[in-house]
Amino acid sequence: MSTFSHISVQDVADFSGTVSIVDIRDPQSYANGHMPNAAPLNNDNFATFVEQTPKDTPVVVVCYHGVSSQQAAQVIAQQGFETVYSMDGGFEAWRLANPVETE
Repeated sequence: MSTFSHISVQDVADFSGTVSIVDIRDPQSYANGHMPNAAPLNNDNFATFVEQTPKDTPVVVVCYHGVSSQQAAQVIAQQGFETVYSMDGGFEAWRLANPVETE
């Protein structure tokens, strides 16, 4: 059974190579600030994400505080992705130490 791993904010910041960062927070929160290169992911675009993202691309799931992202990461892992992470501390932890982009 596919599962996900936990990853720290620092490890995500240091990630080299291709990675898909998906933000599962609500659209307003995403617009108000998100991680660079993060894409919003919700029920409306989930199927498209699964179809269009190579299964060998590492996926980092980001939510508010790193709780909801664990369940979402599990669901994504079950879609056949090889490497899936839930970012501990979520966007709130990222925002304290790293750059944030707004719409």
